[in-house]
Amino acid sequence: MKYFYSPDTCALAGHIALTEAGHSPELIKVDVFTRTINEPGDYNAVNPKGYVPLLEFDDGRKLTENVAILNWIARSSPRFSNGKEQDIDRQTEMLAFISSEIQKPFVFSFFLPGDEAKSDLSKMVASRFVYLSEVLDTPFLLGDDFSVADAFLYVMLRWARMSNMDVPPQIIDYRDRVERMPSVQRSLTEEGLLAA
Repeated sequence: MKYFYSPDTCALAGHIALTEAGHSPELIKVDVFTRTINEPGDYNAVNPKGYVPLLEFDDGRKLTENVAILNWIARSSPRFSNGKEQDIDRQTEMLAFISSEIQKPFVFSFFLPGDEAKSDLSKMVASRFVYLSEVLDTPFLLGDDFSVADAFLYVMLRWARMSNMDVPPQIIDYRDRVERMPSVQRSLTEEGLLAA
């Protein structure tokens, strides 16, 4: 199994989830700006979409899109699979929320030229963290156990910290609790990131 990633992108979520699930894929670092990797060179030849993450199975099948990869990890791993349909639905709901309501606006704000537009998107993202702080009444998003959705939200909270975004104290406590997990620490180390 190979996992194509770029440090501190949304691909970190899959990296954490794979580690938590006990997988040790070959990690292949992608330069997302030049779309290159060490072998074979042109990342577009591996993934025509040109972005990360990408999970390549031993039989050559490839899976892209963060939500799809995280869902696969959850379904295929005893660490995350509990067989309850309602939990799978709640997980998919949370992954979709994080992807569309937090990640996408965050990404757009990184590349927008105007400060006013960036500010508007940042306020929107911050409001999503406020919402999560109001509904988070368990140690993790889906209850007492860490889920792949927690891995994804953790990455978004790293982005919030890097952007100096105001986040409710309850969400900061949640972020710090997730960050102390061994699978998170290992993934941060493997990507050359400091667990600040």
